[in-house]
Amino acid sequence: MDEINEINFTYRAEKTGGQERLDVWLTSRLPEYTRSYIQKLIESDNVKVNGKRVKSNYKLNTGDEIYAVLPESEDLDAAPQDIPLNIVYEDDDIIIINKSKNMVVHPAAGNHDNTLVNALLYHCGDRLSDINGVIRPGIIHRIDKDTTGLICVAKNNNAHLFLSGQLKDHTMKRTYVALVEKVINEEAGIIDAPIGRHPADRKKMAVNVKNGKSAVTEFKVLERFSKYTLVEASLKTGRTHQIRVHMAYIGHPVCGDGLYGNKLPLGETEGQMLHAYKLELVHPATKENQVFYAEIPDYFNDILFKLRMGTY
Repeated sequence: MDEINEINFTYRAEKTGGQERLDVWLTSRLPEYTRSYIQKLIESDNVKVNGKRVKSNYKLNTGDEIYAVLPESEDLDAAPQDIPLNIVYEDDDIIIINKSKNMVVHPAAGNHDNTLVNALLYHCGDRLSDINGVIRPGIIHRIDKDTTGLICVAKNNNAHLFLSGQLKDHTMKRTYVALVEKVINEEAGIIDAPIGRHPADRKKMAVNVKNGKSAVTEFKVLERFSKYTLVEASLKTGRTHQIRVHMAYIGHPVCGDGLYGNKLPLGETEGQMLHAYKLELVHPATKENQVFYAEIPDYFNDILFKLRMGTY
């Protein structure tokens, strides 16, 4: 952002006759920022009218004093590391990564380096959104350490806010393939069950009717084996461990998922057999629909081959 981070305006009715929305009017005065970014500033109490907090749809009156604080960018202090990235797509606004297995998305307790963020800092330098601060620059959404596949990263704040909006209203579509335990007889299904923190184990999530948030997963069967089923699962919401929790909830935990099922049901894989293979979004700059794919990784295909050959 620029060096001026505190701005004062006085509203004067123009040709419109007044009664303009605050977010619309402020965006016209700050054309370098998107309307969604301005709305986020208003919602986070960085904009006041006559010294009071208001909503984005507040209708301005002649003489209203508008005070806006534009937060300064935080200096990124996570260490860049030269870690190879499987880049599916990249431009000035976004970068789509096919994340490998055993890679944590961002630094956290016990994982201070060798994360996707460390690799992104090396590859992109300071060309990442800083809305999420120093630990998660550019990160729009996450996938688990042992889950492979597509993840979208924002390279500037406007792109971040635009993409976050799609995630919030579920227009960003994320589709996975998963190998689950036991045979699913139905061809397809919808799992509509709220997810919240597990009441007894704080490391786990669980279907929690009392304290959980709405969670919906759609699935369809792709292939059946003697003791397993390959499914396609689509997220209609974005809760932590959603597919893993939901599949376990209906009695079909993801293979290799030691947290919600059996750690090594096939004897050869560590971590859940879950892959984010398809990502659909509207590009933040061009506003065009884009669809990205990531092929199923070799270790996953090797197990499918053995299942088809009857080895398991």
